[in-house]
Amino acid sequence: MIITNTLVPGDLGQIVQQHGVLYSQEYGYDFTFEAYVAEPLAQFVKRRSNRERIWLAKIDSKLVGSICICEISESIAQLRWFSIDPVARGKGLGKKLLDEALTFCLEQGYSKVILWTVAGLSASKSLYLRNGFQLVKESERELWGKVQLEQCYEKDL
Repeated sequence: MIITNTLVPGDLGQIVQQHGVLYSQEYGYDFTFEAYVAEPLAQFVKRRSNRERIWLAKIDSKLVGSICICEISESIAQLRWFSIDPVARGKGLGKKLLDEALTFCLEQGYSKVILWTVAGLSASKSLYLRNGFQLVKESERELWGKVQLEQCYEKDL
C-alpha cells in the first residue's frame, strides 16, 4: 500500500465513486451523496492551496482510503472525505490517515479542526473521540435520501 498527496488522472472519480458506493451499500445513501462529495472536491482541487492537502491510500493504483484538510479560515481547518474501503479496514489505515491530517494542521498553524458527519457511523465516531474531537452541534436534516442526524465535531490543537 502507498499513501500519496499527489493527485493523478482518475483519482477524483475514484474518491467520488468510493464514497457513493460505500455509503450507499453501508448506510443507504442515494446518488445525491456523490454530488455532495464531488462539488467541493472539485473546488478543493482548483484552489491548489498550500494550506490544504489530500492523502490517498492505494493498493495497485486502486483507491482504498482518503482524507483531506481544507482551509475554513486562517485558524480553522476542516477534515473532509475520510473514507476507508472495507478491504483496507482493521489495519490501522484510518488512524494513520487521521494522524497525518492532524499533524499537517499543526504544521500549518491551525488552532482548530472541525468535521461534519452524521450519527450512526460508529467506527468513525470512535476514532474521532479517541483523537480528541468533541461533538459540538447536531441537528436533524434530510440528506442523501433519508433523515439524518447531522453532527459537527471539533478538536482544539
